[in-house]
Amino acid sequence: MNNLPKVKVGIVAVSRDCFPESLSVNRRKAVVNAFAAKYGLEVDGDSLYECPVCIVESEIHMVQALEDIKAAGCNALCVYLGNFGPEISETLLAKHFDGPAMFIAAAEETQDNLMGGRGDAYCGMLNASYNLKLRNVTAYIPEEPVGTAEECADMIYNFLPIARALVGLKSLKIISFGPRPLNFLACNAPIKQLYNLGVEIEENSELDLFEAFNKHAGDERIPAKVKEMEEELGEGNLKPEILPKLAQYELTLLDWVEEHKGYREYVAIAGKCWPAFQTQFGFVPCYVNSRLTGMGIPVSCEVDIYGCLSEFIGACVSKDIVTLLDINNTVPADMYKESIKDNYDYKHNETFMGFHCGNTCSKKLSACSMKYQMIMARSLPEEVTQGTLEGDIVPGDITFFRLQSTADCKLRAYIAQGEVLPVATRSFGAIGIFAIPEMARFYRHVLIEKNYPHHGAVAFGHYGKALYEVFKFIGVPVEDLNFNQPKGMMYPTENPFM
Repeated sequence: MNNLPKVKVGIVAVSRDCFPESLSVNRRKAVVNAFAAKYGLEVDGDSLYECPVCIVESEIHMVQALEDIKAAGCNALCVYLGNFGPEISETLLAKHFDGPAMFIAAAEETQDNLMGGRGDAYCGMLNASYNLKLRNVTAYIPEEPVGTAEECADMIYNFLPIARALVGLKSLKIISFGPRPLNFLACNAPIKQLYNLGVEIEENSELDLFEAFNKHAGDERIPAKVKEMEEELGEGNLKPEILPKLAQYELTLLDWVEEHKGYREYVAIAGKCWPAFQTQFGFVPCYVNSRLTGMGIPVSCEVDIYGCLSEFIGACVSKDIVTLLDINNTVPADMYKESIKDNYDYKHNETFMGFHCGNTCSKKLSACSMKYQMIMARSLPEEVTQGTLEGDIVPGDITFFRLQSTADCKLRAYIAQGEVLPVATRSFGAIGIFAIPEMARFYRHVLIEKNYPHHGAVAFGHYGKALYEVFKFIGVPVEDLNFNQPKGMMYPTENPFM
């Protein structure tokens, strides 16, 4: 996918000078060899680099290692304690490295070498964590950070999606068009936390966008775009007359991104789509939004700035297409009884429908068709509501999540893993039947209790582990990092007598 970072992790071994340096050298080599054997040194564009310059024992060594991994193009760091480690130098390395850092350490290899070959990294990791706190350095430390070469290789591999998201946020610009629609206070977006995260935002008037769209009239690239759309839609191309305008709009957005990204490498868009959009542009932008998201440029509806930020994080973590959906409506009792109850291990109140007008990429729909937007057509001429992509969302594992700044500029987030069931929705829009364990309790004691908006980002797979670490790393307080708690694990506001 385009518009996503590639991570190059530099692994730097450290050694306390009263321990044999060979412990760190040999153990580092073993980790790199284990990683290469299991994953390859390049993994779908990401890679691992072994710093050969020195084993860091002093501040001078730290500077040498830092220069080496920078010259090698590393944008993420793995500090590896092959033995107890030099707590000052190793934490200074993370402090001065411009990118996310992780700390891991070596387990002892064998009972036959616990005299000269004992490294005590289990002890050293405690001092490393203490020093990181003293220096106000945030680093990723796995749940079990001390392991064998193979286990440490797995830790580095699991760090890749976390690092991708963190690297991406530091070079992200969110481009928004227009204020949120009337009566959509839920999409309130205090920008202070965006800046705290290192994210830039460019807020534009939808009138600016309209002007740019009109300047693209007659663009010579429009016929080629129309052909792309025709090939994607196939038999679902039920509104061919609107494709030239949609192609013109897509080119407008793509050109805007290139002309306005500035010094930033990655872009996400929070777009306006109603109420005046349809009557002025003459269509709805849903299908174009779905196509850009499919290209790796997440686009949220209704100027949902934290929605598109969440989508971007999900795309970085999953390296896959994401979407943004309303946590929309209940599953009718007769549908549950007929299609779900005896076929899947979910209670009725653990199911719901996730929906949006048509912003989900065709690759994530079981089948798709271009239609008019039924809700908008209730109050507008149907011909100006054309351009929405409809279809049932593909069944399979999903993660529903959102990062949000509250009105008083505090970060909070939720993550819930579940699945889309292979059950026909019998409805309209881009829609699916979602099942999340203990959803009813999660809905009441997280989504309602914590005042989350109705939009949630969806990643297609189970990515809760990586997302949880990303949100912790960027500063979401643990008490505001919510998940769908299993039965028997009560929420603070849950009535114990229910």
